Amino acid sequence: MKNFKKLSALVLAGAMVFSLAACGGGNAETPAPETTTTPTESGAPAETTPATDMKVAMITDYGDITDQSFNQTTYEACNEFCTANSVEFTYYKPAGDSTAERVAMVDASVAEGYNVIVMPGYAFAETIKETADMYPDVTFIALDVGEGDLGADYTVPSNVYCAVYQEELCGYMAGYAAVKLGYTHLGFLGGMAVPAVQRYGYGFIQGADAAAVELGNGADVTVEYVYGNQFFGDADITAYMDNWYQTQGVEVVFACGGGIYTSAAEAAAKVGGKVIGVDVDQAGIIDAYGEGMTVTSAMKGLANTTKHLLQETMDGNFANYGGQIETLGLVSGDDPTANYVQLPMESTQWSDSFTQDNYKALVAGMFDGTITVSNDVSVAPADNATAITVNAYDNIK
Repeated sequence: MKNFKKLSALVLAGAMVFSLAACGGGNAETPAPETTTTPTESGAPAETTPATDMKVAMITDYGDITDQSFNQTTYEACNEFCTANSVEFTYYKPAGDSTAERVAMVDASVAEGYNVIVMPGYAFAETIKETADMYPDVTFIALDVGEGDLGADYTVPSNVYCAVYQEELCGYMAGYAAVKLGYTHLGFLGGMAVPAVQRYGYGFIQGADAAAVELGNGADVTVEYVYGNQFFGDADITAYMDNWYQTQGVEVVFACGGGIYTSAAEAAAKVGGKVIGVDVDQAGIIDAYGEGMTVTSAMKGLANTTKHLLQETMDGNFANYGGQIETLGLVSGDDPTANYVQLPMESTQWSDSFTQDNYKALVAGMFDGTITVSNDVSVAPADNATAITVNAYDNIK
């Protein structure tokens, strides 16, 4: 954690710009943002004149840069930084969802002269283990790749930096907000049961429980809990969500898994239900299914991390970060927008029962330790609750 304060220096003073997962990729069909080169899926860039010898390549996990989530946010952060600093940049999309395909993209990028490689998502753990030592002169920046992904016996090489996030904290914020806003029947729809998604879900339960205890209505609050076992929505998952909203009476679902939000939003739209977004402020895409559908989003600072590490690399300071897995969360108890985990100030549906001042007080309590949140994902979801009821189900798929 020795560089945690260094990272906080670049945190945005205003609203963050984010976008999975570790929560994975989705199937959104929005146009790809402009790039500093003319990238193709094979990674061939157009001619450009870099300001430094640094050449940046981003590799998608198995989604695309239009996933409205993890890949898109990382891509946009890289593109924005490289455009502003006249650094050559392109991206590569693996041909399939396998370590071999991701390794092939690392090989291709290095062969074409890229010496800084940004990789978003836990799926890159094995890729790092296969390529980092092979290319000691290449800098690897990995987001949401932690010890649980790499293995406790793996020593992170000096040319690799990994950032993980305290998803349990913003998950807690979202669960707390939902119950304070008056919702009593909640759902958690996770993508795959990987550590980052689990931390979101377990934090969500703890926050909902804490709010119910404060309100004295724990007996009335229920959380339905399930994983889709994939990071995109489909007809089967939408049908499952239809049952939650239409038959079981679920009011709001925390859709936590890249593009899996589409199934929750499709089902919610049929009955005027609500959805909570993840990783980024997803109100813009979720509300397209129904005006005012998004209650809030549990966000983490992917873009800030990416830009800061690229800046430090360009400045010759990567040695201060290499060889580390750094956990990022709260850096301020006074300004919630300065943190790496937060709720969006503009799109959260504040009310008299949960105001921005209430949210700030919640964050202050979490920052000073008055409020504690467990990140132990070895505990079953139902065992995290005390006053509320949690119904955990087998994976949908």
